[in-house]
Amino acid sequence: MEFVEVRGRTVEVAVAGALAELGLESEEQAEIEIITEGKKGFLGVGGEDAVVRVRPKPAPKKKRRRRRGKGGGSKTGDQSSDQDRSEARPGSSGGRPGGSSSSGGRGKQQSSGGNGRGSASDAKEPEAKEDVAGQAEAVDSFLKGLVTAFGIEGNVSVDVQKDIITAAVDGDQTEALVGAKGVVMSAVQEVTRTVVQRRFHQPARVRLDIAGYNERRREALSIYAERLASQVLEDGGEIMLEPMNPADRKVVHDAIAAIDGVESYSEGEDPRRSVVISRSDTGGRRDEEE
Repeated sequence: MEFVEVRGRTVEVAVAGALAELGLESEEQAEIEIITEGKKGFLGVGGEDAVVRVRPKPAPKKKRRRRRGKGGGSKTGDQSSDQDRSEARPGSSGGRPGGSSSSGGRGKQQSSGGNGRGSASDAKEPEAKEDVAGQAEAVDSFLKGLVTAFGIEGNVSVDVQKDIITAAVDGDQTEALVGAKGVVMSAVQEVTRTVVQRRFHQPARVRLDIAGYNERRREALSIYAERLASQVLEDGGEIMLEPMNPADRKVVHDAIAAIDGVESYSEGEDPRRSVVISRSDTGGRRDEEE
């Protein structure tokens, strides 16, 4: 049965993210297993996220009732009545020898069915675009309401690229919505995705950036990776970084790939997957899976 493992600042945040990823509307529809409850660090250092494993509950099986006919000749009677209906049906092979009308009817149905599939396919794309546009409006409305509820000044901008909704909240006071290591921003993103999903009854792909945190995070990780690469070149050996999400691991791999004499690869399983930096005679490389 399909399941997902999700990390979050708290168990509630992780569960909300898992429900959104599975397309479930409530915890009653899921089986939830708490892997770790997480713990708070000191001044944002040394803390651990909560990890949960969530899977959809199996659908209840419906019992089928068998209707038994009275008398021993009911089955034969049903077969004969089906045969009578087949012979009486216009254009059937039983009505006309050779079955030419029946095959001709099938040919027409196949032809019209082909055209019908084409028109349905053409109609799906505009409908999908309208759904994403509606989801983007919902994201914009929710984030503006959130900023107002927090009593801070901030500007919300939402853009749609293919089927991904990119949202940004900017302003001098919006740092309150980021939190240590971006945990508050991650929670806001999961709540936003859940709200949109419950309204439209379908998953929403939302990427949120607040106060330019993502760009600052990329720059800080690149500088950090360069320092560790210099240390590896001087002292040799390997350095394993703390577990990171796929986006942060990609930033580190890209930074190491630009430095001669070192390479990087990933070890472990999500959500405890880490980047390892080591010396190399061929220059930096990046894991293919990243």
